[in-house]
Amino acid sequence: MKLPIKSILILAYFAKDFDVYLERLNYFGLSVSAIIYLVFFVLLILSVFIVAHIKNNYLRIIIGIIFFFCVVAFDSYQRIMMEPFDYNAYINMIDAAGSAGEALQQYSKSYLISIGFALLLLIGIILRPIKWTVNRLYLKAVPIFSFLLFTFLIFYKGGSGALGLPSFYTPLSYSSLVLYELAQDDFGTREAITIERTNIEIGHDIVYILDESVGANYLDINNSSGVNSSLNDTYSNLDIINYGYAAAAANCSYASNVTLRYGGTREHYKKIIYCKPSIWEYAQNAGLKTVYIDAQRSEGELQNGMTVRELNYIDKFIQFDNIGIQNRDQETAKVLIDLINNDTNEFVFINKMGIHFPIHDKYPDEFLKYKPALPRGNWLNVSDTGLRTGFNGTPEEWVQYRNSYRNTIEWNVGEFFSKIFKNADLNKSVIIYTSDHGQDLHERKNPGVNTHCSANPTIEEGLVPLVIIQGKNLKTLNWNKSLNDNKNKSSHYNIFPSLLKIMKYDSVEVAKVYGNSLDVKTNDEFTFNKYWNARLGQNPKWEKIILDKMVSPPEKDFLKK
Repeated sequence: MKLPIKSILILAYFAKDFDVYLERLNYFGLSVSAIIYLVFFVLLILSVFIVAHIKNNYLRIIIGIIFFFCVVAFDSYQRIMMEPFDYNAYINMIDAAGSAGEALQQYSKSYLISIGFALLLLIGIILRPIKWTVNRLYLKAVPIFSFLLFTFLIFYKGGSGALGLPSFYTPLSYSSLVLYELAQDDFGTREAITIERTNIEIGHDIVYILDESVGANYLDINNSSGVNSSLNDTYSNLDIINYGYAAAAANCSYASNVTLRYGGTREHYKKIIYCKPSIWEYAQNAGLKTVYIDAQRSEGELQNGMTVRELNYIDKFIQFDNIGIQNRDQETAKVLIDLINNDTNEFVFINKMGIHFPIHDKYPDEFLKYKPALPRGNWLNVSDTGLRTGFNGTPEEWVQYRNSYRNTIEWNVGEFFSKIFKNADLNKSVIIYTSDHGQDLHERKNPGVNTHCSANPTIEEGLVPLVIIQGKNLKTLNWNKSLNDNKNKSSHYNIFPSLLKIMKYDSVEVAKVYGNSLDVKTNDEFTFNKYWNARLGQNPKWEKIILDKMVSPPEKDFLKK
């Protein structure tokens, strides 16, 4: 018996993932789970064939187009990220929706491959059925029933139930669960500030610098063979307090950024982010002018969960539309110097350009100190991307990557702070410096091309610097009081309460809501969240940092000029 062309196309689409299905069966082994998996697998395939034989042309075409977009989204994500597209990944993708245009441009090859496979399914569905058509109501109900059952499976498994199954329903099911969560989550309305503060003028600037993708283990302040950061020197007019290795809130930019702006705690980060005031509100209430410098985006684009509501509490919003990527952090330094020297008490929050991939061209030629480095000249106008064109993650390429990373640190960290220390009057300024997350630069020779946001991260993804810089005669918090207790034992979660205490908010109330600040023993758990978008009854997953297991950057990578 000859199969009609539509059946051949549909089967060809399913055949592309044959190894995935076998791998999933092998994972389950001889178990009840394997039987359940097979039942769902058969039910989903049956549903597609029923849809493909619906007599109503318009309905069949509409469903086919919906399935097409679902398959493209699912397949392209896994092709680009090389990780399972579970519910958590779907939420992360929604959070990054602002970068969709850039992603389409930069991942065009991966999208085209996914579109090619999805077209097999689309054409197979929309071709007019010849031999038999579906008219009976109970047959039409099968796809609906399978969709509801499939969605329940994902819910029951906490977002991971779709793994290894055909993907045409998956984004639809995820979207349904998002709507369900929005209906169920009742964090209440945004609260006003309730913590009292001493009615004393602050009298100085507070600068909060959040770098991008700077791993603490690559800096000279934490590693004798680390890269110059200008933070390891001694200055007559400055105190630099180094808290060593600190734990990030999470190993992804979005999660860390929004947590740091709202002061989320490990126990209640979601509720605090949804309900409590932002750092901008606390700063304005304390009598400070608020300034936001975003060196990563341009033309007013917001990122990392920032909302228009937050902008209402920002007095000055600065981006660098006409400054090249390579010089964004140096321009940030110039602007910060002017702000520090302007005799106005301000709270300044900075998202630096930092060292997010691509890093090939984020430093000038004269800072090419570590070699061999990645080839230059093709990424001058790209701020950040997941694209790995020309980079296949071989051990030799990772050596080049780590050297380019070092060169970028010299420029975007070392030269950045050098300019500030030489030109800013820091007698009336306190600076808190950290990074959003660390980096896995594959020092262990583990396969892959990702550096962070991994589902199963190395501890280096959660290791960030944490440094306090202030004028020698400025009295803010007693940083040295508990430094011995807190060095290499603190985290992002200790920064927000420290900021509020600098702003003269009541110490006891601050600690009740936001936890311990850096001037007391933090008793921090020293973990970072690798499952920040814990959903559907699942709990966050915390990765414990054990410094004895940290990998030091290999010195054999480079030959200095």
